[in-house]
Amino acid sequence: MVKAKAIRVHELGGPEVMRWEEVELGDPKEGEIRIRTTAIGVNFIDVYFRKGVYAAPALPFTPGMEAVGVVTAVGPGLTGRKVGDVVAYAGNPMGSYAQEQILPASVAVPVPPSVDHKQAASVMLKGMTAHVLLRRVFKVESGHTVLVHAAAGGVGSLLCQWANALGATIIGTVSNEEKAAQATQDGCHHVIIYTKEDVVARVKEITSGKGLNVVYDSVGKDTYKASIECLAPRGFLVSFGQSSGKPDPFPMSDLASKSLFLTRPSLMHYTATRDELLESAGEVFANVANGVLRVRVNHTYSLSEAARAHADLEGRKTSGSIVLIPDTDS
Repeated sequence: MVKAKAIRVHELGGPEVMRWEEVELGDPKEGEIRIRTTAIGVNFIDVYFRKGVYAAPALPFTPGMEAVGVVTAVGPGLTGRKVGDVVAYAGNPMGSYAQEQILPASVAVPVPPSVDHKQAASVMLKGMTAHVLLRRVFKVESGHTVLVHAAAGGVGSLLCQWANALGATIIGTVSNEEKAAQATQDGCHHVIIYTKEDVVARVKEITSGKGLNVVYDSVGKDTYKASIECLAPRGFLVSFGQSSGKPDPFPMSDLASKSLFLTRPSLMHYTATRDELLESAGEVFANVANGVLRVRVNHTYSLSEAARAHADLEGRKTSGSIVLIPDTDS
């Protein structure tokens, strides 16, 4: 029986509930592969599962929705995968905070040699999220005006870069001057420091009162009302996260006043088929390779220090992407 170390959550709560433990792994069954993890992406969805905002299948569980690794074993009869392949995955099954992991082969995509493992681990989930938000949920085109909340965050940074390449005018919100500088580097034409400026007033000023075509909102409770107010008639509010908590219930008349659209997309529903998954991942890796997307791996922690990474993420002490590197101890 193969044994490996992993982060395990036995009870819901703060970062301190994550424990560094040994787990047993069987051999991959039909349709499965086993990978030795080389880099793991940290995402806010991991926090949601740890706290119980999203329900994990059962306790205890290993968090993590994104990783890159080297294939160490393939299930019986499986073709198209071999030992030594470098693959990445994002989404289900949860459990990437581990030295080794068994995955359905159908969720793993090949990582081009031109893309570094840490880059791939930090961009797979966030990058496919950005692809789906910009090209599938609302198709951003040249001439659109876009607002990205948390513009210096992992997904926010990629949204700004990609939307800029598509010819949109981007307004980003951030909490401080340092993050404002990063958002500007990432293609924001206007940056609003929401701790010092009124977001709605600034958007009206920037757009000459016309409002926005789309708002990408990963913050939730603290930003919902401003997001609605900033939209132009027939504008789209794309709510894809809730780092500040769930938005309060609201009347439908909030949308009716300007014939607005509201959607709460999930990446998993837009990459449900193998073809959709390969298309989305392929677009992301191609844009990393050609320089459209610059991946900032600003923070690296040992896997055993995952609790500290979560504490820093929740404490708004991070920008760009966070990657966990598996400890080499057995």
